[in-house]
Amino acid sequence: METLYIVCGSTLFFGTLFLIVFGFFAYLRYLRHKETVAMIEKGIMQAPLPANGKSTLTWGIVITALGLALCAGLYPLGWLISNNTFPLNFGPWMLIGLMPTFFGLALILIYLITRIKESKKEEPEKTEDILP
Repeated sequence: METLYIVCGSTLFFGTLFLIVFGFFAYLRYLRHKETVAMIEKGIMQAPLPANGKSTLTWGIVITALGLALCAGLYPLGWLISNNTFPLNFGPWMLIGLMPTFFGLALILIYLITRIKESKKEEPEKTEDILP
């Protein structure tokens, strides 16, 4: 029964930590949006940065690494449970690590798909005007 409390407590702790981290980044994004709206209302508009998709790849790698680290850290919890009801000691607490792992992999996949589409776009042929 004590191991159940340990598993539930650690799952709750890491889940709360996960929500705090992503909540902080969501709040920063919201503040940036409010700043942009205020600038538009005052007639001040900053030049938009060219989006090349590198930020999607960067965040995909960071979130995937975070998810894998959580998976590696939570995997030993399966060894604490003595009744071995989970195959390979892979229990529901692993969702805390698997969710950001697959979210990060989805971001990397989005980057790869959009990069391939951009490279397949044909550039118009340049014709030289011959002046007489």
